Amino acid sequence: MERNTRTGAARGSTIVRGSVLVVDDDKGAGEVLRESLSLGGFDVRATMFPERVLAMLAERPAEVVLTDLRMGDMDGISLTREILRAHPHTAVVVITAFGSIRTAVDAIRAGAHDFLTKPFDLETVALTLDRAVEHARLLAEVTRLRTALAPAGVGGILGSSPSIGRVHDLVRRVAPLDTGVLITGESGTGKELVARAIHDLSPRAKHPFVATNCAAMPETLIESELFGHVRGAFTDARSDREGLLSRAGKGTLLLDEIGDLPASTQAKLLRVLQERTFRPVGSDREQPLEARVLAATHKDLQGEISAGRFRSDLFFRLQVIEIIVPPLRLRGGDVLLLAGHFVMKTCARMGRPTLEIPPAVGRALLAYDWPGNVRELANAIERAVALASSDALELSDLPDRIARPDRPAREADVELGSLEQAERRHVLRVLEATQGNKRLTAQILEVDRSTLYRMLDRWKEPEGRKPEDVG
Repeated sequence: MERNTRTGAARGSTIVRGSVLVVDDDKGAGEVLRESLSLGGFDVRATMFPERVLAMLAERPAEVVLTDLRMGDMDGISLTREILRAHPHTAVVVITAFGSIRTAVDAIRAGAHDFLTKPFDLETVALTLDRAVEHARLLAEVTRLRTALAPAGVGGILGSSPSIGRVHDLVRRVAPLDTGVLITGESGTGKELVARAIHDLSPRAKHPFVATNCAAMPETLIESELFGHVRGAFTDARSDREGLLSRAGKGTLLLDEIGDLPASTQAKLLRVLQERTFRPVGSDREQPLEARVLAATHKDLQGEISAGRFRSDLFFRLQVIEIIVPPLRLRGGDVLLLAGHFVMKTCARMGRPTLEIPPAVGRALLAYDWPGNVRELANAIERAVALASSDALELSDLPDRIARPDRPAREADVELGSLEQAERRHVLRVLEATQGNKRLTAQILEVDRSTLYRMLDRWKEPEGRKPEDVG
């Protein structure tokens, strides 16, 4: 086989195409592959025992595992699942019998990168492994970049704006406590993520985190879902059922959209929180409540209390501490920071190189109001990455509502003044949105950094503000 020198690291005077672990319980077949691939420039190990593979990878990782499908006690598909669970950056190539398309599809569904059908020639094997090695290295590089470039956050809550910084601070302070926390904010802002961060940073982190949406539960079944029920409690209760309060154990239960809880259930939940005990539907035995209960809502509960739809005593029990998650439109440069995070995350999942966010796309993302908040941004970026046909996102990859809003300016949006004043307002807004990052600001404005500094210097005297004051 011709030696490939396009990829790989130098090992002595030889360029290694990639590291491969061959798994085949036929010793002869495994040795033929090992010797041939070694001659072709691969760093190859071989084993007859699939049960040893995870230990071998833990001792010395391989970029690709080439495994036969039919083996003794463990088939190639089961082995693929185990490998990817422990080593998600390893590419697996499965060897199947000629014409076994169904098993090949099963292998891909299990996470295999590719498959080979017998009989095959060694050059085909080598080319397949080249692609698998490239895929494995890409996944590893994307993960490395995500780790290196990921914005500082608390418990997965990403962002550096002052408004999200206050959320970070409150999460750190309330996590060790067992006090009630009410998490409020518009839909899509990440309230469940905040609740999970509180759980993960608390002494309960090793116990379950259970989340439920109160608005999604039928009113007739909500008490059974929360408290559980015993056999015979109602017509369809054919057996005992554990409720969410019990399932959370010593962990954390998040009651999302608590504002949609029926009035009768509100009274019962209040008693549970006060007494720290609950009774399954149809039972006369109390059970201790061991879980920490957090609540979240997008509704104005004070307004719901005034309208008679929410109990004030339950509100005060839940809202010992309130964490308000800000909408994305008030988080400035976090939009670009989160967009970059979602691009890397989506590209890694799709197995493609990380795409760039060019200035025109950045401007569109910053200009949009994001009524659906972080959830809408994540969906828009996933769509853009899926449609991207180059190494950078384009405006045409974004939904039209973001890329081409084309809405007439409302009277309240119009700011009168000279062209110089309009330019200054725009520049300072972009600078604020990027949290004072002048390099990124210049990139979005499509000007040199020196030009940006001259602009800021020009406006220093009339505004009494130095460039450093805004950056």
